[in-house]
Amino acid sequence: MASSLFTVGLVGAWFSSNIGVILLNKYLLSNYGFRFPLFLTMCHMIACSLFSYLIIVWFKMVPMQPIRSRVQFTKIATLSAIFCASVVGGNISLRFLPVSFNQAVGATTPFFTAVFAYLITVEREAWLTYLTLVPVVAGVVIASGGEPSFHLYGFIVCILATAARALKTVLQGILLSSEGEKLNSMNLLLYMAPIAVLLLLPATLIMEPNVLGMTVALARQDVKIVYYLTFNSTLAYCVNLTNFLVTKHTSALTLQVLGNAKGAVAVVVSIILFRNPVSVTGMLGYTLTVCGVILYSEAKRRSNNI
Repeated sequence: MASSLFTVGLVGAWFSSNIGVILLNKYLLSNYGFRFPLFLTMCHMIACSLFSYLIIVWFKMVPMQPIRSRVQFTKIATLSAIFCASVVGGNISLRFLPVSFNQAVGATTPFFTAVFAYLITVEREAWLTYLTLVPVVAGVVIASGGEPSFHLYGFIVCILATAARALKTVLQGILLSSEGEKLNSMNLLLYMAPIAVLLLLPATLIMEPNVLGMTVALARQDVKIVYYLTFNSTLAYCVNLTNFLVTKHTSALTLQVLGNAKGAVAVVVSIILFRNPVSVTGMLGYTLTVCGVILYSEAKRRSNNI
C-alpha cells in the first residue's frame, strides 16, 4: 500500500513539474513580458547544476559516476551543447507559439529520432514502425494549417529544438555506449548542466546584453519575478529528477506513456489558463500526431521484443 501511494505521488510530482515548467515558461516569456529565453535557460541550468551537486555529492541519493577520460568529457560536452540548443529553442518558440501548438510540434520527436538513427547509425526499423510515423508528421502539417496563432519563426525554432532533442538521444546512445562510459540520467545532468551554463553565459551577454540590469529593474517594480524565476528553475530540475525516479520505480515504458498523456494535459490546461484560440482542424491534427506517437511506441516495443 505504501509503495503504491509512493508511486502515485511520484507520478503526480512528475506531471506537476513537467506541465508546470512548460506553463510557467510560457507565462514568463509571453504573458509576463520577460523576453529573455537565453537567460531563463541559463537560470534552469544553474539550478540543475546546484541541485545535481546536492543530490549526488552531498545527499548521495544517487551513486556518483566519475568522468574517466578526456574523450568521455568531450562526448559529454558535445551532448551538453545539443541539449542546450534544444532547451533554448523550446523556450524561444514559447514566446511566439501557444503551448498547444508547441506540444503538437514537440510530439514529432520520434520522427526525428528515427531519421537521425537511420542517417547516423544506418539502423533500420521494421516497415510498420516507419509507417506509424506518417500520422505523426501528417498531424503536425494539419495542425499547422489550422493553427490560428501560427508564427513561422516560432514554428521553425520549435522544429529545430525538437530535432536537437532527438539528435541528443541518438548521439547519447552512440557516444556513451561502452560499459565504462555509460552514465545514468542524473549523473549526465550533473556534468552537462555546468557546461551548458558556460556555453550560455557568453551567448546571453551578447544576444541579451541588458538582461541583468532589466531583471534587477523589473524586480524592484515587482519582486514576484524573483520568485517566478526561482520556482521555475527549481521545476526545471524537478523535471529531470522525477524522470529518473519514475523510470527507476516503474519502467521506461511507463514514462513513455506518461509523456504522451502529459502533452494532452498540458494542451488542455494551457487553453484554459491562457485562453489562446484553437481550431477544430488544429485539435484534429494534434490528436492525429499523438495517435501516431502511441502507435510508433507500440510498434517499436514489439519490434524490440522479436
